[in-house]
Amino acid sequence: MTFIPGADAEELRAVVRRFLGRRSTEAEVRRLMETDSGYDPAVWKQIASELGLQGLIVPQRWGGSDASLVELGVVLEEMGRTLFCAPFYATVALAANTLLCLGDEAANDRYLPGVASGDTVATLAWGGSDPLASTVTAESRGDGWLLTGAAEVVLDGATSGLLLVVADSPEGLGVFALAGDAEGTVRAPLTALDSTRKLASVEFSEAEATPVGTVGAVAERLRTALDRAVVALACEQLGGAARVLEMSVEYANTRVQFGRKIGSFQAIKHRCADMLVEVESARSTAYHGTWTAEHDPDELPVAAALAGAVCSEAFTRVSLDNIQNHGGIGFTWEHPAHLYAKRAKSSQLFLGSPGSHRARLGTLLDIPEVGA
Repeated sequence: MTFIPGADAEELRAVVRRFLGRRSTEAEVRRLMETDSGYDPAVWKQIASELGLQGLIVPQRWGGSDASLVELGVVLEEMGRTLFCAPFYATVALAANTLLCLGDEAANDRYLPGVASGDTVATLAWGGSDPLASTVTAESRGDGWLLTGAAEVVLDGATSGLLLVVADSPEGLGVFALAGDAEGTVRAPLTALDSTRKLASVEFSEAEATPVGTVGAVAERLRTALDRAVVALACEQLGGAARVLEMSVEYANTRVQFGRKIGSFQAIKHRCADMLVEVESARSTAYHGTWTAEHDPDELPVAAALAGAVCSEAFTRVSLDNIQNHGGIGFTWEHPAHLYAKRAKSSQLFLGSPGSHRARLGTLLDIPEVGA
């Protein structure tokens, strides 16, 4: 048994890496960071028409490739390496993944072809810190549903044409779909620590929405979707962590102080070795997570919690160590080290902190709390 992506996935990796090497350079990332949308629509359409990335996990009957989370993980790993600026994670790992997990054929017929073709930018929104306890409320009125409340932090919320909103109702938890510019919806861009991701707050004032799946019966399927999203994020974090390790090693082998390359100094040498351990630990848990999602889904909750905790902390630690290894230049705006550190910290706080993942892991494995 091996958790390492197979030959087909590695061929996909090579294609995506070549593409991003041309389209997601540091200069392009910095340019897109300053735009309102945070991405280039032409490149967005190109990765759909030429590479088929938005439709990667979408079944063929809806215009996709019917690939697995393993292949999506490889793509996100490569995107994490270059801090690719686009609403890809929100559209595919959050929205499309949720639609597929909910299994509403009518909703999939309506929304997934647009996602696969690159015509639809989508995201998943909820109020509060826990999607499964969303503070947005839904009320049945007549033949429709009305949403009320605020989703305080929504990834790519200001540019998404499709919003999937997790909301509580008298019947229980539900997921509801509506257009991003629907009446009763107000979107406001947020200033984020990580400028490579665009965030927005979205307020609903009796906004009309359509349920996806059966209201009151989506919690278990939504939990699966969120676990898959955590694993997908872990793959992206792995890509960023691997890249900053490469940056540190490259710098240690070229920067000369006191007549010696700094990589020969014990402090730098040991820090790079520790960074390698962090990256390989992240790789193991991320790859195990994608394999488990496809081959042993009953164990996905454990694999997701493990990957979420390990990869979040690994990316943060190595990105900060990378700044230390670069010394003074690593603290400047001109150097990309800070971009990775900010991405690492923002990702660490999305879909659960490392501590919350560990707490869930302890519950799943029935491990008693210390002192209990």
